[in-house]
Amino acid sequence: RLPLITICISLPDRVSLSQPLFLTMADQARSAAAPAASTAASAGAATAASSTTHAPGAPASLYVGDLNQDVTEADLYERFNSRWPGSIAFIRVCRNAVTRRSLGYAYVNFNDPQKAEEALNELNFEDLRGRPMRIMWSQRDPSQRRSGVGNIFIKNLEKTIDNKELFDTFTEFGKILSCKVVVDANGQSRGFGFVHYDTQAEADLAISKVNGMLLKNEKVYVGHFKSHKERATELSARSMDFTNVYVKNLPESVNDEELEAMFKVYGEVTSRRVMVDETGKSRGFGFVNFADSTGARKAVEELNDKEVQGKKLIVSRAQKKSERVEQLRREYERRRAEMQTKYSGVNLYVKYFDDNVDDDKLRQMFSEFGTIISAKVMSDPATGASRGFGFVCFSSTEEATKAINEMNGRVIGSKPLYVSMAQRRDERRQQLVMLNESRLTTMRMGHFGAAAPMVMYYPPAAQAVPGARLPYQQAGRQGMPPQRMMAPMPGAMQAMPANMAYGGPQMGGRMMAPQRGGMRANPRAPANMQQAAPRGGKTYGRPMQTPEERRNALGEQLYHRIGTMAETDKVGKITGMLLEMDLNEVEQLIENPSALRTRVDEALRVLQEHQSKSE
Repeated sequence: RLPLITICISLPDRVSLSQPLFLTMADQARSAAAPAASTAASAGAATAASSTTHAPGAPASLYVGDLNQDVTEADLYERFNSRWPGSIAFIRVCRNAVTRRSLGYAYVNFNDPQKAEEALNELNFEDLRGRPMRIMWSQRDPSQRRSGVGNIFIKNLEKTIDNKELFDTFTEFGKILSCKVVVDANGQSRGFGFVHYDTQAEADLAISKVNGMLLKNEKVYVGHFKSHKERATELSARSMDFTNVYVKNLPESVNDEELEAMFKVYGEVTSRRVMVDETGKSRGFGFVNFADSTGARKAVEELNDKEVQGKKLIVSRAQKKSERVEQLRREYERRRAEMQTKYSGVNLYVKYFDDNVDDDKLRQMFSEFGTIISAKVMSDPATGASRGFGFVCFSSTEEATKAINEMNGRVIGSKPLYVSMAQRRDERRQQLVMLNESRLTTMRMGHFGAAAPMVMYYPPAAQAVPGARLPYQQAGRQGMPPQRMMAPMPGAMQAMPANMAYGGPQMGGRMMAPQRGGMRANPRAPANMQQAAPRGGKTYGRPMQTPEERRNALGEQLYHRIGTMAETDKVGKITGMLLEMDLNEVEQLIENPSALRTRVDEALRVLQEHQSKSE
């Protein structure tokens, strides 16, 4: 007897009980006797469809790129589900982890691979919110993309050629996995693009057929894709093998013959040219081409920085503009990284000093804390007037930390200073975006929490306007908060208990009216919490004031000032947002109506953006 062996096989969705679940060796022998032609045909079909064919019933994922920043999951669902209802399993728009803004691409998962393929064929390059979608099969394994196999590079494209035209041009040479024309920030073509074929043979065929041909009256170059590392290696090798030399700072009297005489001592010169303007006057630079790279390199080594007729020459390898820009960019990034490393933790940002403070006075203010490398007050380039902030750089981190601890909040002149570690503009913008997004996230999360505390600030002196009602009393019955509560933002005031408000306890469904002088005294509260805020005074200036008392007093002042600048239903939210700031900055806002107006406008924009996204 032949031994029984077990072989794993893939089963269809529905398996009849009469179907064998195991194969014996005899069964295999009978199967092997099938016509060879049928086997070969099946193998050929499987090979042709191997890259995109999915198992029956398996989910299929599409990559959707080049999306407008405003496109959401709802937009994609509406577009795809309207064509193939019930076939969408999942949609995700990829977003920045910090800012939560769209990265411009998404994934659409289908329950049926056939529907996914139909969507790929029908919706590819279709317009969505003003931009054509670029759809391709999702490649979970990035090695195929990074290998460069089947990927070609096209340049010198006419500016009006878009993704669809490029796709239509190259699709006749094989199966295209992805196709893209690179555009700038304004959406204009940069004149080059990429086409990724399923196989390298198809890519080679496209290169042989299209390279050097005219596309819309432009002769295009088509070649194999090269990674950034490969291009950098080639550029490095090319920098040592050159024959064309660039010469700068030439005296005006030097002509072509004198330029050749200057360089021919280092090797055979095949051509030379001094660049001139329309009048024939020298522009101070020129080019010299040698017969071999040895003479060119020797000329650069010998003549660079050499003085000729009182001018120091600059002699180097002639470069394309793109090469020069890339070299300058790398040099700038290197220097910036060195500066960041060198001055990290020792450079301070100082603001809110008086307008009469100059560099020397700023240095004198901080001189007691250690050795100051530099002190600079930033001024208006047009008028020279101080802009109210500056920078102080110390020689060590310990000195800078001590200066922050001692000087932040200290009143010098008429204002308390604000002192912190200096940050780059992009870092500061990222922190502000993170803070705003975290506020909006907690506000959104609060919509679904039954016990979520409120983020809106309710002032303790709402009685300042006779007959005034607290913000939430306008949303429904008196004393009943609206149904959609907002969660508190990070670092915001502590949540009020269900039966308490800043004005006092609720009695019989009504808010007890606080006294005119300030907060209503609570007999159970500590003695220092029962001090009434003086009318019309700067409540934040009282001695022996706890941080919470100070925050409440500032909130009362802010609430009434913001009430004259914004709609009633937004005053509480904006007050709560501004109380997230440093309390010294809040005091400055209270004293400076124009600065407060700016902050209120910013808060209104944030709230409007949040509202538009929610809608």
